[in-house]
Amino acid sequence: MDWQQEDLKYIWHPCSQMKDYETLPPIVIERGEGINLYDINGKCYKDVISSWWCNLLGHCNPRINAAIKKQIDSLEHVIFANFSHKPAITLCQELAKVLPEGLCKFNFADNGSSAIEMALKMSFQYHYQTGNPQKKRFMALTDAYHGETLAALAMGGVDLYTQLYKPLLLDVIRIDGPDCYRCPYGKHCTGHSEQDDTSSSRPSPQGEGAFCACECFKKAEEAFEKYGDETAAIIVEPLLQGSAGMKIYPPLYLKKLRELCDKYKVHLIADEIATGYGRTGKMFAFNHAGVSPDIMCLSKGLTGGYMPMAIAVTTQEIYDAFYDDYLKGKAFMHSHTYAGNPLACSAAIEVLKILKDEKIIENANKRAAYFNKIIKEKFLPLENVGEVRSIGLINAIELVKNKETKEPLDYTKRTGYQIYKKALEKGVLLRPLGDVIYFNPPLIIEKEDMNFVTDIALECTKEILYGTLKEI
Repeated sequence: MDWQQEDLKYIWHPCSQMKDYETLPPIVIERGEGINLYDINGKCYKDVISSWWCNLLGHCNPRINAAIKKQIDSLEHVIFANFSHKPAITLCQELAKVLPEGLCKFNFADNGSSAIEMALKMSFQYHYQTGNPQKKRFMALTDAYHGETLAALAMGGVDLYTQLYKPLLLDVIRIDGPDCYRCPYGKHCTGHSEQDDTSSSRPSPQGEGAFCACECFKKAEEAFEKYGDETAAIIVEPLLQGSAGMKIYPPLYLKKLRELCDKYKVHLIADEIATGYGRTGKMFAFNHAGVSPDIMCLSKGLTGGYMPMAIAVTTQEIYDAFYDDYLKGKAFMHSHTYAGNPLACSAAIEVLKILKDEKIIENANKRAAYFNKIIKEKFLPLENVGEVRSIGLINAIELVKNKETKEPLDYTKRTGYQIYKKALEKGVLLRPLGDVIYFNPPLIIEKEDMNFVTDIALECTKEILYGTLKEI
């Protein structure tokens, strides 16, 4: 059977212009192991984007496999309204031990976008039921991404996804977010501190600008001063705006935002769907800032990339605003058929056990420094590499037309896409964000694979940009 043709006969793939599949047909994967994916012809691909950032501990992890197999023999699913089960309860017990302080009530969904929608509705209803019905608008940063369902999409600020649908979307208050690479204040910040402090920044290794004190935060202050009284919540991707091109900003921004939200009684919603579970070097990105959000949305790494599940975790204070006699009409009437699915909960429990037992995050942090080092050594000499930025094991390489002016490449050339196709030929799955090549591998990646994937990425970048493999 021609599996590629059968795929094209039936399947409309996500986030794809299907006409591209005429020249790059779907790659049919048969099995996975560690960071490796193997197609039906036996070819190996190094999955250094964690299959859309969700695979945390490698494909077909034996311990997660075993946990799901064990669970499926006792209970596959049960309605979660007025019913519960041990895996869901156990998962909440274990998560409560590692979440930022104050987050203690768990509402389950089945995908990240749904968790975002849930958080927005919680915030709106909370204010409505606590005497502030005027608080019915939301704030979000420029270049944000929070999902594809309509309310989640409205929170996003990437035109590629939102432009067409703007007539359908909520009127969101948009705040100019941090842009550390093209800082309008002439400062430079490398993102987060590699130490345990929560200082604002450190000087640029290239000597650019002065110390960053989050001067850009004045845009948030101006927005809150103007709209704070009518705003229910602000939602942020903490420290790392993924779909914006892996844009990284300092923890001080979150600390300042926490203070501002408290002043105006605005909920702070943390979209940790992509940043949680060790991706930034700590369990959650908010841990770098030493403050807590009012609502945190989790998915992706939550189940190790195995099962579709998400959670919106909130505080006792928010929960209490919904707690009353049924006829008072204060209940949170939001549901998902697969909320609290036992199979997904069992996978999620095992993920937490593995992170602890095998010291996954600690070991990943030790390798992260090496990964960033070799990427800088290999890519920064290229005349079209504007910046290499990193947080945890995540590394992003921004390709530009002019290194001095930071002028972007001509997007119509689809340079990143050409590099992606070339890398697939050589056995590496990159899938750049526009002209930003990035690595966001499973936390278990070893140095040998780091060397291989960066060598291949460098080869492909040189071939596409310069048409040669000669030394630059």
